[in-house]
Amino acid sequence: MGRWTLHFSVWLGLLAVLLTCYHAEANYCFASRAKSCSECLQVGEGCAYCPEETFNGPRCDLYENIQAHGCSAAAIITAKSSMSIERKEEINTKIEKSQVTPQQMSMTFLPGEEKLVDVEVFSPTRGPLDLYILMDFSNSMADDLDNLKRMGKELASLVQNLSSDYTIGFGEFVDKVIEPQTDMRPIKLAQPWPNSDPPFSFKNVIKLTSDLDYFTRKLQGERISGNLDAPEGGFDAILQAAVCGDKIGWRSHSTHLLVFSTESAFHYEGDGANVLSGILPRNDELCHLDAQGKYTEDVNQDYPSIPTLVRLLGKHNIIPIFAVTSHSYTHYQKLKDYFPIAEVGLLQEDSSNILQLMATAFENIRSKMSIRAEEKPKAFEAQFLSTSGKIAEYGAFNFTPGAVGKFKMRLKAQRMIDQEPVCKMNQNDKEGTMRIKPTTFSSAVSVKASVLCPTCDCEKTPLRKAARCYGNGDLVCGKCHCYDGWLSTFCNCSASASALDTNQCIGPGMTEPCSGRGDCLECGTCVCYNPDQFEGPYCQYDKTQCLRFGGFLCNDRGSCVMGQCACTEGWEGKACECPKSNQTCLDSKGGVCNGRGKCVCGRCECTNSGIEMTSTCEPNFQAQLGVCEGTRSCVQCQAWKTGEKKEKEECDKCPFKIVMVDELKDSEGDLDSCSFRDEDDDCTYYYTVEAPKDTTAKELEVQVLKKKECPPGGLLWLLPLLLFLLLLLALLLLCCWKYCACCKACWQSCLALLPCCRRGRMVGFKEDEYLLRQSLITSDHLDTPMVRTGPPKGTDVVRWTVTDNVHRGPNHPQVLVKPNPKETIQFPVSLRLNRLFSENLSHPESRDAEQLRKEVADNLNEVYKQIPGAQKVQKTSFRLQRNAGKRQDYTVMDTVLSAPRSTYPDIVKLTEKNVQSGNFHNLKVVPGYYTVATDREAAGAVEFQDGVESVDVHVPLFVKDEDDDKKQLQVEAVDVPLGIAEIGKRLVNITIIKEHASSVFSFLQPSYTYSRADGVANIPISREIIEDGRTQVTYRTRDLTAKDKKDYVAVEGDLNYGPGETQKTIPVRLLELSEKDGLLEDKQVKQFVMDLSNPRQGAKLGHYPRTTVTITDLPEPSVMMFKKGTQNFSTSDSTYSIPVVRTRNEDSPATVKWRTKKAQRFDLSGPLKFGPGDIEKNITIEPKSYPGQIQPETFQVELFDPSSNATIGERKTTLVNVTDEAPEMPQIGFLQQSASSPGGRLSSPGNPKAKATGPRSIQLNWNPPPGNPSGYKVKYWIYGDPEKDAQVLDVKRPQAELTNLYPYCDYEMRVCAYNAIGDGYDTDMVSCQTLEDVPGEPGRLAFNVISPTVTQLSWGEPAETNGNITAYEVIYTPIDDDMKPVEPAKKVKIDNPKKRMLLIENLQNGQTYQYKVRASNSVGWGPFRDATINLASQPARPLSIPIIPDVPIVDAEAGDEYDGYLMYSSDVLKSPTGSKTPSVAGDDYMMNGKWEQNFLFPGGTSRNFSASSSPMSTLSSNYRGGGGGGGGGGSFTTETTTTYMTGPGGSRKQDMYGGVHTSEVIMRKRSENRGYTDENIRDSIVMGDVPNKFPDLGGFGYTGMQSSSQSQYSYSLSQVSRGRTQSSDINDALYNLDRVLQDARLSPGVPDTPSRLVFSALGPTALKVSWQEPHCEKDVLGYCVLYQLLSGGEMQRVNVTNPAENSVIIQDLLPNHSYLFKVKAQSQEGWGPEREGVITIESAVDPKSPLSPMPGSPFTLSTPSAPGPLVFTALSPDSLQLSWEKPRKPNGNILGYVVTCEKLHGGGDVRSFQVNGDSAETSLTVPNLTENVPYKFKVQARTTQGFGPEREGIITIESQDGSGLSEYSSQSMMSRDVFHMPTQVTTRTNVSHTMLNDPYFSDGMMMTTQHTEKSGMVTRQITKEVVQRSVMGGTTVTKKMFYES
Repeated sequence: MGRWTLHFSVWLGLLAVLLTCYHAEANYCFASRAKSCSECLQVGEGCAYCPEETFNGPRCDLYENIQAHGCSAAAIITAKSSMSIERKEEINTKIEKSQVTPQQMSMTFLPGEEKLVDVEVFSPTRGPLDLYILMDFSNSMADDLDNLKRMGKELASLVQNLSSDYTIGFGEFVDKVIEPQTDMRPIKLAQPWPNSDPPFSFKNVIKLTSDLDYFTRKLQGERISGNLDAPEGGFDAILQAAVCGDKIGWRSHSTHLLVFSTESAFHYEGDGANVLSGILPRNDELCHLDAQGKYTEDVNQDYPSIPTLVRLLGKHNIIPIFAVTSHSYTHYQKLKDYFPIAEVGLLQEDSSNILQLMATAFENIRSKMSIRAEEKPKAFEAQFLSTSGKIAEYGAFNFTPGAVGKFKMRLKAQRMIDQEPVCKMNQNDKEGTMRIKPTTFSSAVSVKASVLCPTCDCEKTPLRKAARCYGNGDLVCGKCHCYDGWLSTFCNCSASASALDTNQCIGPGMTEPCSGRGDCLECGTCVCYNPDQFEGPYCQYDKTQCLRFGGFLCNDRGSCVMGQCACTEGWEGKACECPKSNQTCLDSKGGVCNGRGKCVCGRCECTNSGIEMTSTCEPNFQAQLGVCEGTRSCVQCQAWKTGEKKEKEECDKCPFKIVMVDELKDSEGDLDSCSFRDEDDDCTYYYTVEAPKDTTAKELEVQVLKKKECPPGGLLWLLPLLLFLLLLLALLLLCCWKYCACCKACWQSCLALLPCCRRGRMVGFKEDEYLLRQSLITSDHLDTPMVRTGPPKGTDVVRWTVTDNVHRGPNHPQVLVKPNPKETIQFPVSLRLNRLFSENLSHPESRDAEQLRKEVADNLNEVYKQIPGAQKVQKTSFRLQRNAGKRQDYTVMDTVLSAPRSTYPDIVKLTEKNVQSGNFHNLKVVPGYYTVATDREAAGAVEFQDGVESVDVHVPLFVKDEDDDKKQLQVEAVDVPLGIAEIGKRLVNITIIKEHASSVFSFLQPSYTYSRADGVANIPISREIIEDGRTQVTYRTRDLTAKDKKDYVAVEGDLNYGPGETQKTIPVRLLELSEKDGLLEDKQVKQFVMDLSNPRQGAKLGHYPRTTVTITDLPEPSVMMFKKGTQNFSTSDSTYSIPVVRTRNEDSPATVKWRTKKAQRFDLSGPLKFGPGDIEKNITIEPKSYPGQIQPETFQVELFDPSSNATIGERKTTLVNVTDEAPEMPQIGFLQQSASSPGGRLSSPGNPKAKATGPRSIQLNWNPPPGNPSGYKVKYWIYGDPEKDAQVLDVKRPQAELTNLYPYCDYEMRVCAYNAIGDGYDTDMVSCQTLEDVPGEPGRLAFNVISPTVTQLSWGEPAETNGNITAYEVIYTPIDDDMKPVEPAKKVKIDNPKKRMLLIENLQNGQTYQYKVRASNSVGWGPFRDATINLASQPARPLSIPIIPDVPIVDAEAGDEYDGYLMYSSDVLKSPTGSKTPSVAGDDYMMNGKWEQNFLFPGGTSRNFSASSSPMSTLSSNYRGGGGGGGGGGSFTTETTTTYMTGPGGSRKQDMYGGVHTSEVIMRKRSENRGYTDENIRDSIVMGDVPNKFPDLGGFGYTGMQSSSQSQYSYSLSQVSRGRTQSSDINDALYNLDRVLQDARLSPGVPDTPSRLVFSALGPTALKVSWQEPHCEKDVLGYCVLYQLLSGGEMQRVNVTNPAENSVIIQDLLPNHSYLFKVKAQSQEGWGPEREGVITIESAVDPKSPLSPMPGSPFTLSTPSAPGPLVFTALSPDSLQLSWEKPRKPNGNILGYVVTCEKLHGGGDVRSFQVNGDSAETSLTVPNLTENVPYKFKVQARTTQGFGPEREGIITIESQDGSGLSEYSSQSMMSRDVFHMPTQVTTRTNVSHTMLNDPYFSDGMMMTTQHTEKSGMVTRQITKEVVQRSVMGGTTVTKKMFYES
């Protein structure tokens, strides 16, 4: 018991420590678990150590934590760093030289510590300048040199203007004097061009000098030289000019400018053929100029690399100015980005503008200054900030020359480098002298910096065999260090004595050691199996079993530690559910709970005051329509004994008492000042309501003014006079009425005398009736024209009304339900503003729209506040109203006013009154136009201006879900309040028919985003089936910012859906960026739209009839989500199928996991895998498989943990409702109850405000609405997603915490209140963006292998950026076979997030490296993506591809296992020694190990499979026929492509056969005596297995070997002569074929086809042809390469006798001609099959043209393989649908397909169809066919390299009208001559499977088979019968055979 008590006390202490020390951020001192005092202090800044013996807390921790745990301050051991300025001379601006201050500093840093230093710099206005001109002296620059010679005076003037202390020098370069850069013929070496000097690499002609005359004279004597290739060797010249400082003449205190002038591209390290051949070593970066200034080592070492030049120019303070022509301007523009400071200028063809260019560049450079930290030790980081504290990118500052510039330098010592403490690194990496200086300065701040690694003095004096350690250990710094054999904290446990005693690992109440969750070690120490889940002294605590709040473990505000929640800073409670802050309890005045309650767990607990309180204990009069309305009746009854509570018993219930006063006081504490009219005496009384100042008081302080305001009472004598006048007026009106007819006739006669009114004007509707179909209605209004006849002079205003559902009779159930007049509803209001419409107003987010919206709201709210209960207007928008006469260019404003239903007449009158006045308060409106509507009626007015004969009435249609199937609206022209027109056609009826659609077509979402790299945008179109059947819809694309044939290829057409089909995909081809667009920095977002229209066969359009497609430059991750937010099932359902859909990037595989939540009987989870092309998958749950009775329940299914190339969409969870099968209750009762409820619908909550509280959380607050809400529903969704898919959160208080959101994501929210009546109105939409979070790991790493020591590394942007990416970090480490580092890692930081590419040079040859990349944003660094690769084991890339930023480099000189030489790290594994084919991880190659399985074939045939463990696993098959006799044996092998249609087991009739074989056979024969050219022989063969026997073929043995991509079979057949047919032509052909085939003797040792050919251009007439070694069971002896012109000509042959060589160089080819190449391999058994390829070397006339191909640019000319098997579906007797799958090996982007159709037996024209797209499955509808006629179809895929092989199929649409067909016999047959198989034929077979769920019936289709046996011939006919139409179809395949004798 004592032992257990000790255990428990120690762990309790540790638990207390953990709970106390837990922080939101990691405590690196405590987390380091330092074993000693010195190790603790070396962890980092702020770490301290407690050496006291009795201290029980963590000895290594932050200083404040150790002191808090009881360690005395005097005992705590800490360490401090130092900083001193050793030299600081102030800047003297009078000295014309660059200066910095301070000049020298010394610093020590603790690990992780940073220091900030102020630095000043000074650059003079005309300081010393060294200008060195480096010019290309190739022949093309002759005119440039002549111009420069003539500019002597101008050049002198330029440098004098630039500086008063200058030098100028001149150098010239061409290229290496070596092949192939230079023509090495002696005559060309002497003089490459007329009047030229011999070729050279670099020559320093004029050393930097201040003598301009000498410079000009010396320059006149220079002559041009020349070389061969276009790129020049300028990099050699730049390096020598930089490192040869003395010979060039650079001065130490001057600005160094190097002007590099050329019109060509550049050579760089590793790009020459001589380098790849291993001739030249790397550049040694030393000076090699002889006495004449010539570079002497050009032929002995390689060009320098770009990083080398950047480093050396920076080291020597040289700024490059690239003066280049348009031919190479783009190359140097991108090269400039690598230099801290550089300029690029566009040079004229003759360099006539070089002086202006230099002047401009110098002015740009003067204002720039790039601060750098040179010679910085590895342990330090340096940043440079402006004086305001903003970090300067690349250290760039804009300082004014002549003025002192200031910046801040931040130096930081890292704590860890590559997971290793900095104190354990080499001394050279921890200390050194840094030079902080501008790039152009030679002066610098010298900082001597070192990392301080302190040690503790107490470690030097340990107490040996200390008593505290029981004599079994030493006491060092207060801690026991046990001797060997002793354990525990105090060394009191013997390891040997307790080794076998597992009882010490059993705690009280436990039965198993370590709770069954770990291993028991010595001294009762438990080591848990899964430390990430289990912990504690006995592994008794589960980290997932702490308390939860809101479903989240520890409220997602802490961690589970030892069974308890350890909360993050600012949170407390058992489940971390309570914030420590009282921010959520602050009232409107800033107090806590208004002084009337306590803040408990973030919520106010209010004292009972009898008054309804808000959540912050403030009186809640909002629920009673305001404080005045809430107190009105109590004030009235207490003060005047009147009102609705005038009865005493009612008045005594009031919760407050009033105070009568003579004068109301003004007080800031007043809640409100109130006034009401007393109905009893028509007097007005006034009072104030004030919150009590005494917080303990429960009642409000209400002061009532004693004196009422009453109307004057002295005018009662006027009443009799008024009555008399009214009587007199009535008599006058009676007289007028009598003579009214006469007056009217007279008035009209007078008007008729006027010219404009000679005839009467009439106004009325143009039409009598409109008939609309609801499915075609695209707007909620109908523009109904009204016309005016007669003279169109003057103005007429016509008032109109519209009434909904006029077709319903008075006894209709809906008519009997009277609406609640107090219900608050929305009144749409439209006005025409006296303001012209502008385009900006159509964009709600524009500034103009926002300003006008505010102006409208302010003025309308001011007017409508007269309406009782009216709220502020919302949803204001602006538009144009067409056909509005002279006013149609004016702005029409639409808004929504919420008010009680009963106020409708008042709103109409008030609106009309203000419209006629032309002013809505201060808002100018156009008189004569308005509309006010409810949910069932509307009123408005339109205006006919002078000369206008027609205007539109904007009639609302009131379309609702509960409308009748056929409803009618009636629009009536009521009167003409202004004008003389009379109303003619007064009424128009609008009838809306609600169709019961059979299907609903819609896009899945309103927008999609695709990358150009995808090549194709696959846009799914969903069909919701209501009544199954066939239907059709039309689709069409339309340009927005994306343009047809520039950004994408437009498509349009009809989609046909068959029965049961719910989704189809439209492929839209995306085009690559042009060169011009690719260079633009700020590209316009490219978008186009796709519309659906014209649904047929009873279908209609759904929610998204249009989708917008955005084209981006980066691939988007797949988005996976549930198809629906809720799923409904009944308890009788056997399975629950829950669909999950995928959008974006459907061509790549993706995975997501799912799990159930809150289910009663099961807790399930699993993965859901999407293959390429899959866009929908189902999660299937079988409820009957789990114990217990199925009960009605509701549970959730959640998606989580998507794969790296995918994300989860907005529907992350779905709600599964399982109900009984009881019929649903009718809803009419609910409607009646809602309508008749006296409470009415709640109005929208007020003032919603959202604030992001974290990366995944948003705090939402609002004011409660009037009424008594039971709770609130918060809807929130991601910006851009449809609101209907929003998630809903139910809360009881006017605030909500939205959690589990996406970081850095825009969300939109609405809130509505609800009560027993139902949901109230929504608030306006509120938007908020979550905060940033650290990014996810970058996309997969790609390596472009340049040489065994140089690679180009690139990576993708993180799928979850969670903010704006600011930088990337690359770490590469040499490792051994155990993945352990053998040398220190190197780190590179890339501050430009657009540059996701890094060229790494100088790697160790043959060394394996681990590469890690991570991304950073404003929050911090994300996780690493890592990969491991050995460059030496990877094939090197082809020749001369320029490594330039933003230009993708893709090599293809690899086998079929690679996409190209852009290899992906996730695919490349370690290769076996000597293997030329790297092993590839993928589904096709994971069959390592052996497995066997037996399949019983029909008739007893058995099939045995086994697999080997070779790198390319093979599959061996043995077939043995079961029966049949016969003689002889033989074998043949055939290359076939076979489609099997198989089903699950079960009995199968012997005459049923489950397959259609489709074959493409290549048969070859060798002969010693003769050689034949290839011939094409076609023969249609139908093959199949015989169920019981092969009667004429004897024992049928079938053996073979099958790999993942190909199969080899051999058949043993009898040698029997072929039967002769009646046709002599056929007999001769078959007889000759027999002889050829029977002579074939190809053994299994023949090599396979070499992998695809790869061509690299070495020039306009030379090619390098490469291939990969084919698979062969025996050693390959050599290769043969054949080539000839594609147009014909002599076949050339090249033999390769060395099997290790897999490439040849072909010379003397013709440019711009196409060649056919063939490659085959040879073994001891003979030659294998050939691999073919066609290539054209395109060569421009001018080799300097940018269109000329770069030598060595690679291209793979593999055409696509054949499309997948053809599938035919009969649509009618004369049409069918043809479908096929994408080629298995597309070898590029599929541009489309060509389909040909012709009659099989001739006759008629050949029809051709073009089908565009690159989807996984493609279909084509072929019309105008003829019944009972066989057709042959051919399908070819097309890429940029041409057409691939054909896939053929034969089909007949057969009619049963003329033949009786039974189920298993009497099938119509196509005649085939079938022959005996030959003795031996060698082939390979490709096999694909089509699965059918039932062996006989599937989707209304029946598979039947019959076979006929006669005289050794076997014929099969496969037919399929479509039950609905009884259409028969059969398919065969054409075999293509080649043979050579």
